Amino acid sequence: MHPSHSHAHDHDADHSESDHAHDDHGHSGHGHAHHHGANERSVGLAAMLTGGFMFVEIVGGVLAGSLALLADAGHMLTDFASLSLAWFAFRLTRRPADWRRTYGFDRFAVLVAFVNGIALFAIAAWIGIEAWRRLANPVEVRGGPMLWIAVTGLAVNVIVFFILRGADNDNLNIRAAALHVVGDLLGSVAAVVAAIVILTTGWMPIDPLLSLIVGLIVLRSAWHVVAESGHILLEGSPAGFDSRAIGDDLRAALPYVLDVHHVHAWSISQERPMVTLHACVTENTDATVAVREIKQRLAKDFRITHATIEIEYGACGDDDATYKAC
Repeated sequence: MHPSHSHAHDHDADHSESDHAHDDHGHSGHGHAHHHGANERSVGLAAMLTGGFMFVEIVGGVLAGSLALLADAGHMLTDFASLSLAWFAFRLTRRPADWRRTYGFDRFAVLVAFVNGIALFAIAAWIGIEAWRRLANPVEVRGGPMLWIAVTGLAVNVIVFFILRGADNDNLNIRAAALHVVGDLLGSVAAVVAAIVILTTGWMPIDPLLSLIVGLIVLRSAWHVVAESGHILLEGSPAGFDSRAIGDDLRAALPYVLDVHHVHAWSISQERPMVTLHACVTENTDATVAVREIKQRLAKDFRITHATIEIEYGACGDDDATYKAC
């Protein structure tokens, strides 16, 4: 190991990290806050509309005897809860990082998305069980009241959907909330179709059958939300990032890079991918230049703008047992 290089690296790398942190907050912080503000307003308005109509649909479902309406109302109940949680998550993520939570509170929004996905699984299961019971023991459904309430619910869900479409659709929490609303919208469509069939033909099984189809669609949506949010919570690599390719890329682009190892990549949230790595470089390489150019390469090729780079000369400091050469 070369002490002079090591000392220079410690000072220069810290300086480089400081500059990076300043740039990151200075240039992207405003845009990040703007997105969160718009998301918070959209989700808050959607929660109020969903919660208000939920009570109307519960009363209408009971009076009409419609499982399709009650299933949609049950979905709206969890929608209201999930949208409220999403709103709270966006408010919480505005809080700055502190000494206990050095990454801030962005991960809370991912946790809420995961919980919402699990709730969708529970909704789909409930709809399936109730549909099976209704098919085994048909229940008389009043098509008239069911149709009017279903049409009104469809209108409310369309409004809520377009409110959320105006938010940041790349945000996992917004996507989870939108999937809830899409499930509601499909539930309303199913209720409208079921009401029309009942009014024109009197065939009651259409109500639980369409509810079952909606439940399967909700189940598919739930899987995507849980899989993606769970991947982030398990510290999985950011989307599109292949840790196996990063060494070859850096060695090809930067000839002074001899080896890249101890690569760890994860995401705090969808918008905040991060990576740490060790880079072994030639002895005459300036550590400051190496850190800067590696970060530029990571930002350009891998879209990762927050990286911690440890520069090494001749050996990896973590392999103290054998002091393995690069």
